Amino acid sequence: MNRSRLLITPVLLAALGTVVLAPARLDAQRTATQPDVGALADRVFSAYTPAGPGCTVGVAQGGRIVLERAYGLSDLESGTPLSPTSIIEAGSVSKQFTAAAVTLLALEGKLRFDDDVRKHFPELPAYERPITVRMLLDHTSGLRDWGSLMGIAGWPRGTRAYTHPHVLEIIARQRSLNYPPGDQYSYTNSGYNLLAMLVERVSGQPFPAFTKARLFDPAGMTRTSWRDDFRRVVPGRAQGYQPSPGGFRLDMPFENVFGNGGLLTTVGDLLRWNEVLTRRTLGGALVDSLERQGVLTSGERISYAAGLVVDEYRGTPRIGHSGATAGYRAYLARYPAQDHLSVAVLCNTSAPAGPLTGRMVDGIAQGLAPAPGAQTGNSNTGPSWQPTVAELERLVGVYESDEAGVRLTVALNDGRLWLHRAPSTRSALVPAQAGAFQALGLGRVWFTGVESGAPQLHVGVDRVFDLVFTPAR
Repeated sequence: MNRSRLLITPVLLAALGTVVLAPARLDAQRTATQPDVGALADRVFSAYTPAGPGCTVGVAQGGRIVLERAYGLSDLESGTPLSPTSIIEAGSVSKQFTAAAVTLLALEGKLRFDDDVRKHFPELPAYERPITVRMLLDHTSGLRDWGSLMGIAGWPRGTRAYTHPHVLEIIARQRSLNYPPGDQYSYTNSGYNLLAMLVERVSGQPFPAFTKARLFDPAGMTRTSWRDDFRRVVPGRAQGYQPSPGGFRLDMPFENVFGNGGLLTTVGDLLRWNEVLTRRTLGGALVDSLERQGVLTSGERISYAAGLVVDEYRGTPRIGHSGATAGYRAYLARYPAQDHLSVAVLCNTSAPAGPLTGRMVDGIAQGLAPAPGAQTGNSNTGPSWQPTVAELERLVGVYESDEAGVRLTVALNDGRLWLHRAPSTRSALVPAQAGAFQALGLGRVWFTGVESGAPQLHVGVDRVFDLVFTPAR
């Protein structure tokens, strides 16, 4: 376990106007009311030892870096320990940087938030209502998540080296949306991949180059880049891992898709970014736009803004985001009412980064409301459905979807219904409520039109509400 020293030297300026977080002096000046942040971190991250992967944590408050520490290993094969400067993928924490890049272009008049995205992406189909750039930013576009679609097709993320051209092709095939644009909120990576591509089309620069020059360099984020080429050697990068029987297995994001995720960074660089937002160094209009919460067509305000979630934690305002990609987990948040407290957590294993952040805040923040008690509820999802063999036989067939680019075969074997999909996987269809099944490892499956002789198979998962398959031609 590498429990590193507190940061004791300021960060060198990376560019004119760079924000510098001053180092904290945890010495005799500490008062009795100040928490021992180092001891707190040791308790919170005690489960992460040199026997496996772990986490890095950074804390800043009042414009000072209070702590940067690391727990666990960066590389299990070499036994290299994590350090506060270890580069770890931040998952969807990345989205705020994509939103910031789009916002800079909007503030310069190079695009508008109410632009129809088809103005910039004529490849996309026309829907019943235009999808705007703003809807992509706050996840109200109705676009299905491309990764979930490919999971239904049998090729989930991690099984193919997807690129942005692949993503655009997948999205452009979608003739239907989860709901009319603007009516609901549903988290989807599709919108943020389009936003990264939008920055390139409008600025004429590669997205990594634009964000480096306009965001990372001014913020002094010298160890931050994008995973735009997963084969690129990144010195100091921690490997991602998932627990497995007997130990751990590598779990790396082998894809060249970014903007939705793919930020390679350190806890120190994330703290510097939060300080840029706190001090409004890149302009108050940028920060105001990033923190502007989405509004549905009904007038309802949602907590998601532009790559940031604006809500409360135990009664204190919070602005942050979580992240998860392959074996990496992340959380970054700031708490303006707590002397501008910022906490960054990056893990190279499937650690609960959000709750770990919460435990750090619990030990530092003042005047928090009592923690909510455990929620109890009725887990009954309704009466089970026990179809007859004859009812199941009517569902057998081959179904296809041009939108997913795959065929699904429904077969009856020993009185049970099975769903076969590419490349060679099959899922048992477990009867749930009338007419619907739970497909193990896939999602919810239901059938319509059986009585009329025009059957359709439907698949629903968390980010794809209703993908329709029709009998194969």
